Amino acid sequence: MRLLLFRSARIMRRDRLHSIPRPARRAIAAALVSGVLALPVLAPAQARSAPESFADLAEALLPTVVNVATTQLIETRRSEELEEFFKEFFERRGQLPPRGRRRANSLGSGFIIDPAGYIVTNNHVIAEADEITVRLHDDTTLEAKVVGRDEKTDLALLKVDTDKPLPAAKWGDSEKTRIGDWVIAIGNPFGLGGTVTAGIVSARQRDINAGPYDDFIQTDAAINRGNSGGPMFNVDGEVIGVNTAIFSPSGGSIGIGFAIPSALARNVIAQLRKYGEVRRGWLGVRIQTVTEELAEGLRLGKPHGALVASVTEGGPAEAAGIQQGDVILEFDGREVTDMRKLPRMVAETAIGREVDVVVWRKGKKKTLKVTLGELEEEKVAAATAQTGEPEAASGAVPALGLELDTMTPELRERFGIDDKAEGVVITDVDESSSAAEKGLRPGDVIVEVDQEQVKTPGDVVERINKAKDEGYRVVTLLVFRDGDFQWIAVRLDDS
Repeated sequence: MRLLLFRSARIMRRDRLHSIPRPARRAIAAALVSGVLALPVLAPAQARSAPESFADLAEALLPTVVNVATTQLIETRRSEELEEFFKEFFERRGQLPPRGRRRANSLGSGFIIDPAGYIVTNNHVIAEADEITVRLHDDTTLEAKVVGRDEKTDLALLKVDTDKPLPAAKWGDSEKTRIGDWVIAIGNPFGLGGTVTAGIVSARQRDINAGPYDDFIQTDAAINRGNSGGPMFNVDGEVIGVNTAIFSPSGGSIGIGFAIPSALARNVIAQLRKYGEVRRGWLGVRIQTVTEELAEGLRLGKPHGALVASVTEGGPAEAAGIQQGDVILEFDGREVTDMRKLPRMVAETAIGREVDVVVWRKGKKKTLKVTLGELEEEKVAAATAQTGEPEAASGAVPALGLELDTMTPELRERFGIDDKAEGVVITDVDESSSAAEKGLRPGDVIVEVDQEQVKTPGDVVERINKAKDEGYRVVTLLVFRDGDFQWIAVRLDDS
């Protein structure tokens, strides 16, 4: 307590402390002591200390975790010479040569979520399996069937038939999990079933490029091959994650493991159980990250949100009035802090639901109401083509380090430009320019500058001069390349 009081007192400068009248100093000291004495009362509400042992928790949770074994018949590869040798060998004996097939076995983990026999695991654990068996904690072995699977989140739901209720785990709320919280992982590493490890939450919202909805919990609890599909528990014995992947040069645990958060897994599993598949909301936009330079060019203030690169024709976004170049700042009352968050927000929203979407458009916020459609694999984001016959013109734009020309049939043929693309064609790029640094190249088509359509090099120059007059040093270009659109922020060169 003395140490804390000393540190609290050091907040004030010594000369100022002596200038305060003695009665006031006594009052300050009393208040500091009172504040220090209150700290132990507040501490338990902020964080939970580690238990002396995880034994009681492990004993209660182990029966809810299962080992998952799969068998797959695969074709073996032999060289042509070896294949001919085996064929002749067996034909001389009047026998048929054996087929080039063998059984491949793999092991993983899972956990029971319903006493009726529903089991959660990873999709990659049971992918392409011909047979799936589950071994319970009491060594009972049961055949399992796939209820549903989702490759995008790497989750799968299994079902076993049992004549008695099975012990089931309870879902927890991963959104309440904090970095530094204790967690327990139970699984079947290297075939060693019923293995319990403990650690802490090392990080949250990790993107490891495993899929479009990456939002992993990172932990230093030992996770190895065979732990995949097993549960990550909090100290209340609730499932807050599904152990899925590790980062390791050797294949063994080095303290970097990843789990799918329960906030995502629970919703996916519920849909797999109800429909046998996942039905996701669909907005109908292609988006990209808002960089610092793009934020400056869009007059946004700071880089956040998701920049709309293109809008799908006939999609929910187009019907609601979302436009190419809008920055989506909020979706259904939740802030879109970065581009990665929007796909998950949309996917988790019920199909047919109307939501508010706040966009940034030409320096102002605008709220639109969007009724979500259903995401289908064949739906591909595509922008509406611009129309109109441009006037002929060409010339250099020193501020961008570009040579530009108006679209012509000759340029389409020369650069292989899509017939639907309209705008100003880049014919040459100064290698020392900021445009070159951003990867602009001959054959790219500039469709918009600062969210204003351009048809001639003169239009581009006009937009650049406007930006300079308003004191901006960055412009945003909507560029069409290889059948797709992207926004590129380019810093203006001195000219």
